[in-house]
Amino acid sequence: MELMETNRDHPGAHNLAFQNDSDDGVDDTNQNGPGEGPGDNSQRMKNSQNEKTVHTNQGDEYINIESDLHENKRASVDDEQPHLKGQFEKKYDELCEFCKKHKTRICYVVYGVLITAYFAVLIAACSLNFQRALPLFVFTVLAIFFICWDFLIAKYEDRIAAFFSPGDQYLKKQWFWLKWVLCAALIIMIICWLIFDTAKRGSRPLISFCGLVMYVLLMLIFSKYPTRVAWRPVFSGIGMQFILGLLILRTKVGFDVFNLLGIQIQTFLEYSDAGAKFVFGDKYTEHFFAFKVLPIVIFFSTVMSMLYHVGFMQWLIGKVGWIMHVFMRTTPVESLVAAGNIFVGQTESPLLVRPYLPYITKSELHAVMTAGFATIAGSVLGAYISFGVSSSHLLTASVMSAPASLAVSKLFWPETEKPLITLRSGIQLAKSESKNLLQAASEGASTSIGLVANIAVNVISFLALLSFLDSALSWVGNLFDYPQLSFENICAYVFMPFSFMMGVDWEDSFIVGGLLGYKTFFNEFLAYERLSKLIQNRKKGGSMYINGVKQFMTVRSEVIATYALCGFANFGSLGLVIGGLTSIAPSKKKEIADSAFRAMIAGTVACFMTACVAGMLTVPGMEVPCHILLGNASNFTDFPPNSTELVECCQHLFTSANHSEVIFPGGTYSLNSWNMCCQILGQPAFHCT
Repeated sequence: MELMETNRDHPGAHNLAFQNDSDDGVDDTNQNGPGEGPGDNSQRMKNSQNEKTVHTNQGDEYINIESDLHENKRASVDDEQPHLKGQFEKKYDELCEFCKKHKTRICYVVYGVLITAYFAVLIAACSLNFQRALPLFVFTVLAIFFICWDFLIAKYEDRIAAFFSPGDQYLKKQWFWLKWVLCAALIIMIICWLIFDTAKRGSRPLISFCGLVMYVLLMLIFSKYPTRVAWRPVFSGIGMQFILGLLILRTKVGFDVFNLLGIQIQTFLEYSDAGAKFVFGDKYTEHFFAFKVLPIVIFFSTVMSMLYHVGFMQWLIGKVGWIMHVFMRTTPVESLVAAGNIFVGQTESPLLVRPYLPYITKSELHAVMTAGFATIAGSVLGAYISFGVSSSHLLTASVMSAPASLAVSKLFWPETEKPLITLRSGIQLAKSESKNLLQAASEGASTSIGLVANIAVNVISFLALLSFLDSALSWVGNLFDYPQLSFENICAYVFMPFSFMMGVDWEDSFIVGGLLGYKTFFNEFLAYERLSKLIQNRKKGGSMYINGVKQFMTVRSEVIATYALCGFANFGSLGLVIGGLTSIAPSKKKEIADSAFRAMIAGTVACFMTACVAGMLTVPGMEVPCHILLGNASNFTDFPPNSTELVECCQHLFTSANHSEVIFPGGTYSLNSWNMCCQILGQPAFHCT
């Protein structure tokens, strides 16, 4: 070939300017005109020699390096002379050969020794104080269960499937009439539960249930293909939501577990204070958001990166995704991304299934984006906890919104194509590219730089924009003798019906509507920051109204607002999702742009549905002091007088009082609270004079 026959100069001794001059000189020499003499030729020879001199000087460094390399090579060849190995070298080689030959057995022995030592420590800790060692014991039991589960599934999956195959075939044959029986039984159970729960706790859980039905109907009316909705994912997703909420919010064990988990996470995130204090000084808390909240994001991002490196996050996301795939019959890609969004952000979770994104359907793409809008990332979860928002409710909202996002997505954009990615195709989660744990930690911290900067600049810009809008709207309101006009008031009127249908008290629905406006048009950071101020005002006590403006809400309204705000569904995240997914799957650019806005609406409704379920299941007195519970109950006529929590608080009130004939209201209890307790418990007249 011609390219191979072309002569090449050494790099570093190659100069195009001199080469062109040389070529021109050669051409002129070969094509001397009649008027050219030997003087011209000698001049050309002199120029050529000068050229070579310059050419060689430019290549001196390269030539010296080459010669050094050749000398080093010859020296290394001389050194590689055969020599006799000593006794120590022979023993070392034999030991290496033995380790290579029995590598597997040696690993088993090491693992056995470590596991034995771990169980010895566990037994010693449990024998000394079992209550103190209970978390370690529970962690060990769960680890053993899942290790055995993975082992059995990997080795005997075909046998297990064959064992349950007759039952599966029978259910498929009888499913036509069986599904109607199950639906009828489910409807009867829901009706009975609503009757008894409403009779016991009042009408507000019933309002939340009506709100849940309303949002489902709205999604069906505005669905992309209303006649092609597959109801299995919809009802299964809402059912998983309800079951999770029932276990966490209504059972003492579930509530205590998530409450303990939230406390432990909050304690764990406080370790970021050590780094913030070292970098920013002892007075770092004076700049709370910049030096207290944002370092938590960095710390959590580092931890998540390390968990990804060891493979724990992939394992956990795979298990949660498998559960949703089995119960909801969603595709593996949708299920894994929805499960991933519980722990990571809306642009990071699609990276788990990046190779499969070019092959997903439009409905699957819509589900992927909806799952991102309906949940929050673990990194910002720590920031919201630092605001003072309940950590247990934030964790519950993150878990409950995952199945809700798939249910709403399949209702708002039903599947009309045949998915190409199935479980049989052997879907694999992306692995960490870090070489070791230290590199993973460093990369996690470095990755958070962009996230922290994005949060900071958005908060600065949005607060400045909000201040400008409020000033402009106040000026417009002055023209009509209404200077109270503001962006929050406008959003409050727009979202007030939606917040009331979630189960928020009518007196608080105006405030929650304003929070929903902050979250939708700006971001959830501003909304949670405003919510944290309301929570702090309630804890401090004081007057509920100042100049006609309510200063705090009831705990029930705070809980519902916490669930409704727990998602990335806002216009700022809309551009982030479009840009992020387009860079990952360029072939889906048009589909991403077309379905992004619908996905944001679906994500918003998914958060509202989660808030409705929380409103149905939240128990007002579960985490409220008695004096606040009695004060709230005495202010509302629809509060159920036969509430178990009210009876317990009233009994505690009369038990703790002195035994004098007349009990004067005082301290933290109001006169209305005493009168209400007298009516509930039917105390003798001399106790309630």
